[in-house]
Amino acid sequence: MPNLWLRVALALYGLGLVYVLVALTRTKEILDRIALHAAYLGMVFHFVAIAEAVNQQGELGLATLSLAGSMLAFLIMVVFLLVYLIYGTTSPGIVVFPLVFILTFLGVMRQEPFVVASETAKRGWLIAHISLIFSGYAALVLSFSASLVYLLQERALKAKRPAWLLSRFPALQVTDEIGLRSLLIGFPFMTAGLAIGLVIAQMNFGHINFRDPKILVTLLTWAVYLVLLYMRWSAGWRGRRAAYLAAGTFVMAIIAWGANYFSTIHQLGKP
Repeated sequence: MPNLWLRVALALYGLGLVYVLVALTRTKEILDRIALHAAYLGMVFHFVAIAEAVNQQGELGLATLSLAGSMLAFLIMVVFLLVYLIYGTTSPGIVVFPLVFILTFLGVMRQEPFVVASETAKRGWLIAHISLIFSGYAALVLSFSASLVYLLQERALKAKRPAWLLSRFPALQVTDEIGLRSLLIGFPFMTAGLAIGLVIAQMNFGHINFRDPKILVTLLTWAVYLVLLYMRWSAGWRGRRAAYLAAGTFVMAIIAWGANYFSTIHQLGKP
């Protein structure tokens, strides 16, 4: 049953792909409304699918690759819609909708699980760890999306593109503010999630193996995230430089996800 609701959510998210295909080529307010309403409804079915899956499998079910990706997609949509409610722009959807669709699709395909190899993780820590870390990732995705929109908008302005194309974007200052606020919100979540993950590792193994690929790359991602936040908040980085740094941090997050395949703590293919 959870997979059925996830398939419904996937179909609704698919309308977001239509939005992406035409968003930069023509102005269609009706398409914005359709994509947004589909996203709202898709989130409802998505939440039901995650809740039922966790109820059936227990919280360790969150450690499966498919459900973890599905949860990340859901949180990205939550942050995206919060941005829309505050700023009234759907422009980050250019990145958000395809990424959410892919992650949800992978959830539907039910990939092989990875399991934290200890009973300790079942005692209430795991769900907090994954939820907090993924909330930080979701905010980072929105920051990267805003950065990409900023670069597209800046290029359109310099090329003196038609006014109807620029109308698809908010003001440059607003786009930059979305990127900064996403970082400010996401960093505390990622920090707390990382701290809980280190506690889990200590409880499970009696020590923290900082050479483990997952731990090492995640700590590096956190460090780059911190540098990005510092450069934006204290050093006053804005615009193109901040956008490129956000893209680099996003790439680090992808590498951290891929490190699950090589980790001795997050292990793939275990029943």
